[in-house]
Amino acid sequence: MNRHILTSLSIALVMMVMASCQSSPKESQNDSTVTAPKDTTVKPAESGYADVNGLKMYYEVYGSGKPIVLLHGSFMNIPLNWGHIIPLLSKNRKVIVAEMQGHGRTKDISREFSYEGMADDVSGLLKHLKTDSADILGYSMGGGIAFQVAVRHPEQVRRLVILSGTYTHDGWWPDVEAMYSSINADMFKGSPIQKQYDSLGNDPAKFPEFVKKVMSIDLKPYNWSKDVKNIKAPIFMAIGDADGVRYEHALELFRAKGGGKMGDIHGMPQSRLAIIPGTTHIGMMQRTDWLIPMITDFLDADLNAPPPTF
Repeated sequence: MNRHILTSLSIALVMMVMASCQSSPKESQNDSTVTAPKDTTVKPAESGYADVNGLKMYYEVYGSGKPIVLLHGSFMNIPLNWGHIIPLLSKNRKVIVAEMQGHGRTKDISREFSYEGMADDVSGLLKHLKTDSADILGYSMGGGIAFQVAVRHPEQVRRLVILSGTYTHDGWWPDVEAMYSSINADMFKGSPIQKQYDSLGNDPAKFPEFVKKVMSIDLKPYNWSKDVKNIKAPIFMAIGDADGVRYEHALELFRAKGGGKMGDIHGMPQSRLAIIPGTTHIGMMQRTDWLIPMITDFLDADLNAPPPTF
């Protein structure tokens, strides 16, 4: 593909990330979308650092009830990714949020970034919190981590929610995958991502290294198809109809988990799929009015119930 086009795509992606990271997110999709709650100032019941795998992982815990772990996307942290989500989910759930290696208040260590390594960190955090199992929700990079938590630590996963995540490197549209190599720190100058990186005690001089290291996990081919299709936990996968994730990628997993049949005849699969209309990859996190009801219904539903009848 033409280098100029790739560079333009890279800049566009970064600009979308910057726009999505404002402290008071506004809906940019269309006028019909409900805005995020204005009150995002709920206080954690617990916060601190967990010693896991040589890492001091920062975490926060909100609310009470069945536990759910939220795993953020690339370059993000708790307030940027989850500030408007936590008040909604913590009303009747115990919400555990953490910052991955090198992100936010979790300082980097001399270990390469990998989905597998970060999944093991999440497993260690659950053990630190004496939580035997939890629902796991991951967005984008966090979706890849969530897949690996379910593959590597199945006993700790009750149900799995993947928002705009992939389980193979070519799960992204080809032009999206091709632009990853051109993303660099200069594209984030002055952005909320850079400002938060600097404000949380990180060395500003290491920001370019941080960007390069984060991107490294998507510059290496990966394919977890076999293991992911064998995950026993029910999966709810959601992508936008204008997302970076290929429709076929999501459909392939849904079919492997029992989808692709008429539920009135064959019964309902335990796993679910949603393609959210009028929604981009970044815009996915702004669709709380649609996503939160779908997520909570999936987590609370009797997945063995028969299909409805007249």
